[in-house]
Amino acid sequence: MPPHDASLWRTLRPWLSQLGLRRRRLILGALLMGLTLVSAIGLLALSGWFITATALTGLLLAAGISATLDVYVPGGGIRFFAVTRTVSRYVERLYNHDTVLRLLADLRSHLFAVLSGLDAHALSRRRASDWLNRLTADIDTLDSLYLRLLAPALVALLAILGLAGFLALWSPRVGVATGALLLMGWLWLTAGQARLGMATSRRQVVDLERLRGRLIEQVQGLAELEAYGSLADHRAQIVAIEARLYRDQRRLGQCVALGNASTSLVVGLSMLLALWLAAQAWSTGLLSGPLTVMMPLAVLAISEALAPLAAAFTWLGATRGAAERLNALEAQRGSVTTAGSPARLPAGALSVTLADVTLTHADALVPALAEVGLDLRPGERLALCGVSGAGKSSVAGVLTRQIRPETGEVRLAGVALEAWPESALTSRMALLTQQTDLFDDTLAANLRLADPEAGEARLWQVLAMVELADWAGALSRGLDTRVGEGGRRLSGGQARRLALARLLLREPDLVVLDEPFAGLDAGTAARLAARLDAWLAGRTVIYLVHQLGDAVDPPGIDHCLTLRDGRLCTNGQDVSG
Repeated sequence: MPPHDASLWRTLRPWLSQLGLRRRRLILGALLMGLTLVSAIGLLALSGWFITATALTGLLLAAGISATLDVYVPGGGIRFFAVTRTVSRYVERLYNHDTVLRLLADLRSHLFAVLSGLDAHALSRRRASDWLNRLTADIDTLDSLYLRLLAPALVALLAILGLAGFLALWSPRVGVATGALLLMGWLWLTAGQARLGMATSRRQVVDLERLRGRLIEQVQGLAELEAYGSLADHRAQIVAIEARLYRDQRRLGQCVALGNASTSLVVGLSMLLALWLAAQAWSTGLLSGPLTVMMPLAVLAISEALAPLAAAFTWLGATRGAAERLNALEAQRGSVTTAGSPARLPAGALSVTLADVTLTHADALVPALAEVGLDLRPGERLALCGVSGAGKSSVAGVLTRQIRPETGEVRLAGVALEAWPESALTSRMALLTQQTDLFDDTLAANLRLADPEAGEARLWQVLAMVELADWAGALSRGLDTRVGEGGRRLSGGQARRLALARLLLREPDLVVLDEPFAGLDAGTAARLAARLDAWLAGRTVIYLVHQLGDAVDPPGIDHCLTLRDGRLCTNGQDVSG
C-alpha cells in the first residue's frame, strides 16, 4: 500500500461505505472484468498451443510419421474465447460505466445533503466556486475509486494468482517463479506508483481548484480589476498557478511513463522466465512443445490486467485529496438535536424568546451578538433597528437555525429551537433576506419554490399584491418568462418584489423581514406596506431595519429595539447586561 496506509484507509473509508450500498453491482462489474481478462488469457494461450501443435503435427506428417490432431475442440475454444472476450468487454464497459454514473449520483446526493446541513459559519468560509468544486470536481475525482483503482487492482491480483496456479499444473517451477515476479510488479504498480505520484497529484488538484476560483473572480470582477489597475497582477497569479500545474503535469506524466515501462518490463521478463523454465522442462521431457509455447504466451496476456494500474495509482493522491476535503465538510456539519417531535407545538402565531444569546462569527474579532435577550408575544410586531453590522442578520440567522449560537437559549412558542423538527420549522417560519435569491428559471418556477402546488391564479394574485401582475402580463411568455441567473433580467426593485411575492405564497406563523422595502420608491413602498399589513395580521413579525422614520416605516409596529455592536439597547442605552 502507499505510505500512511492507516491515514489513507481512514480517509477513504466513508466513501468505500458509500460504494458498499451498491455492492452487488460492483461485484458483478468486477466479475465481468475478470471474465474479459480470462478470455484474453485463454485466447492467447490456446492459440499458441494450437498453432504449435498444428505445426508439429504437420512436420511429423511431412516426415512420414503417423500423427493425429483434433482441430475441432481447440478451434472451437479459440472462437469461444474470442467471442466471449469481445462480448464481455462491451458488456463490462457498458455495465460498469452505468454503475459509476449511479455511484456519482449517490455521492453527489449525499454531499448535497451535507452541504444543506452546514450552517452559515461553515458556508461563509468559502466562495461559491469552492462549494461548486466540491459538488462536481471532487465527486468526479472519486469515480476512479472503483472503476480505476479497486476493481482493476483486485482483478489483476486474482488473475496473477490464477495464472500462477494454472501454469503450476504443468510445471510448478514456472508457476511459482512467474507468479512471484508478476506479484512484485503488481506491488510496484500499485504501492510504488502511488508513492511516486501522491504529493504531486494531491497538489495538482488543489491548484486546479485555485485556478477555477481565480478565473471566476477575474470574470466576475473584471470591471473592478480594470478600474483599479489590478488586472495585470491578477493575471500574473493565474499564470503562476498554470506554471505549477504544467510542472506537476509533466512530473505525473513521467511517473506514468515509468509505470508503463515497468509494466512492459515485468511482463516481458516474466514471459522470458516462463519460456526459459518451460524450455528446460521440455528438454528433460517434462513438457510437450505446445505447452512450452503456451506458457509464455499466457503470461504475455496478463499485460492487459496490469496496463491500467500505473496511471490510476499515480493519481491516487488526487482521489485521496478529494476525499479529505469532502470528509472535512462532513466534520463541519453541525448536528441539530431534534430528538423527535415535541409533545405538542402550539398552533397560531409563535412567541419568540432569546435569552442571553452570544454569537461570534468565524474568524471575527468581536462577537456579532453579545448576551442578547428579547421576548416577543404571539402576534406582536417588533422593529429591530441598527446600522449595518450591528447584528440584525445574525438574529435572523439564529432564529432560522442557520447559525447556532455559542451560548444562550432560543425558544419559539415556548419550545427550544433545537427541539423543532426541520419540517415544522420551515413550514411555520418565513424569512425575507436582503439578498434576493432567484434562479435561472421562469417566473412561475421561482414563485413555486414557496408553494409547489400553487396554481396560476394564485401566482397572478401574489404578483398583483406586489404590483408586478401588469408587467408580467405584458411579457410575451408571461409566467414562463425566464429571469436569468440571479434574476439579472429584472431590475433590483422587480427582483425584490418577486421575492416578496414568493413569501406571500407561504402561510407562516412567524415572519422575519430584512429591509422589506429596500430598493423601492416611496410610493410603491407605501402601497406594498398597506397590503403587507393585512397579510401579516395574526402573525408574529420581526422587521430588521436600519432606522425608523427615514422613508416608509413597516406597518403595525408594537415594539422597537436597537442593536448596537451586537448588544440590545433601548433609547441608546445598553440593557443587555
